[in-house]
Amino acid sequence: MSLRGSPIEQTASLPDGREIRVWVGVPQDSYIPRKELETVDVELYEGDRHLAVVNTVLGPRQQSEALQLAREIVKGLESGELEPTAAAIEPLADEPR
Repeated sequence: MSLRGSPIEQTASLPDGREIRVWVGVPQDSYIPRKELETVDVELYEGDRHLAVVNTVLGPRQQSEALQLAREIVKGLESGELEPTAAAIEPLADEPR
């Protein structure tokens, strides 16, 4: 199993009542077959609206690390310490696990 076929998804309830979906996985690319991609992204959504995307330092086989990252982001969003923006989540995405 890898993040190519089994991305991590978590939902955060923000202090203002919004629900944000945190997705960590290998993104789709129309030019490169997914099996060849080594990039792992974090993406934030509010409903169908795409709020943010950042690349991580994770590899596709690092599922437990991706789950840890998603949980950290959810915790930060729910506490209000993180905003649902790329700038806010990027430091966590750049941190090796």
